Amino acid sequence: MIKIKIQKIGDAKTPNYAHQGDAGLDIYSAEEDYTLKPGERKGFKTGIKMEIPKGYVALFWDKSGLAINHGIKTMGGVIDSTYRGEFVVILVNLGKKDHKIEKNSKITQILIQKVEEAEFEEAKDLSGSQRGDGKFGSTGGK
Repeated sequence: MIKIKIQKIGDAKTPNYAHQGDAGLDIYSAEEDYTLKPGERKGFKTGIKMEIPKGYVALFWDKSGLAINHGIKTMGGVIDSTYRGEFVVILVNLGKKDHKIEKNSKITQILIQKVEEAEFEEAKDLSGSQRGDGKFGSTGGK
């Protein structure tokens, strides 16, 4: 387990795990109630800042209930360890109805994961694989 410093702006809700063993921490809107129209996208302030340790990343992921029931999709979800500003969650309404986002309601979940830095080496050829350069649908499930 790692420790992460958090700074709250105003009366923001602290991220938390809904159940022991969950991968994602629930993140809450710190904004006043807002109705997200179909096709509309908006950044929602969370009222929190975090100090993600070097070698880790915070990733925003959809809340499955919001996605299946209302068509709410989380966008732009990579928070690097060097970022110290307020977390803002970009949501888009892919559904057909207005969706009200209330202050202090769960809007996304965040996963804290280890990351590896990559070093690139140019090559004339790449090793072969079973899939090769097969594109979308090349492994079945068309």
